Amino acid sequence: MNLAHGGNLFEICRERGWDWREVLDLSASINPLGPAPGVWDAIRGALDRVVHYPEKHAPLLAASLADRWGVSGSQVLVGNGATELIHFAARAWPHEDVSLIAPAFSEYHRAWPRASLCSFDRISGAGLVALAQPSNPTGQAIAFEILRDWLLGSERPVLIDESFIEFANMPSAVSLASRRPNLLVLRSMTKFYALPGLRIGAMVGHPDLMGRLREQREPWQVNVLAEAAALAALADTDHAERSVQLIARERIWFWKRLWKLPGLKPVHSSANFFLVHLDRPAAELCRFFLERKAILRDCTGWPGVDGEAVRFAIRTREENERTLGLFKEFLCTN
Repeated sequence: MNLAHGGNLFEICRERGWDWREVLDLSASINPLGPAPGVWDAIRGALDRVVHYPEKHAPLLAASLADRWGVSGSQVLVGNGATELIHFAARAWPHEDVSLIAPAFSEYHRAWPRASLCSFDRISGAGLVALAQPSNPTGQAIAFEILRDWLLGSERPVLIDESFIEFANMPSAVSLASRRPNLLVLRSMTKFYALPGLRIGAMVGHPDLMGRLREQREPWQVNVLAEAAALAALADTDHAERSVQLIARERIWFWKRLWKLPGLKPVHSSANFFLVHLDRPAAELCRFFLERKAILRDCTGWPGVDGEAVRFAIRTREENERTLGLFKEFLCTN
């Protein structure tokens, strides 16, 4: 089973002696506009706090997230990134019977190695269901009305990963958390807010469930610099709106050109990345890109992904033109 991560920019550059600033990392789907401008000043302003412990559960950040998502503060639990929270949920909210909607992010396979794999329309078992909205690595999303009706019509425990939902500009399941006592919604500040190096994420659920999880929570999961950066990022709604508009525009631009290339079969995406099936080995394409200082994510072998496939991020127009040009060069087409 291929469980490789993307985002290995520093490791790849260190091994090759490259300057990481000269490499186009398409393997990690991060907001191409970067963090909100105020994030840098917020980090500098918090530097004198690193000599003190942060608050145990980052209540200011939890309150800010709760306000943004329209839930109560008692429903939000913050963490050291979405991946850390996935593994925490597996430990603190155990279920013997787990079904993963495949394909799924690699850490779900690590957290629940004996989980059954299924599709949304053919869910197996009677225990926990874990799914991503939109899906990673396909970028496909379930219509919110369908997801809402399914959630409200079922009593089984559900974990929904919304790490990329801001890019999809669609409703969040957090609005259902107070009505659903065994629903967890996972959110990330890695992708949309472009803070992967600071590791910030959150879970939202019913107050009773979150109270039980909070009692099992290890303290100090969010450091003072990460909390300051996250608060500044959340405050800049103009930057967030520009980010949504950029991805929506570039996703359409890329899609119109991508599906015309021979030998590629792209999957329609609601996120800030595309999964593309290939009629040639994905490893060849990844090597070709890497030789030109661009990094793709090889998704061949992912459970639920058929055949040869790669995933790559949607970036700025200049970067997208470079990516498209590399595809054309590899495919020997104009």
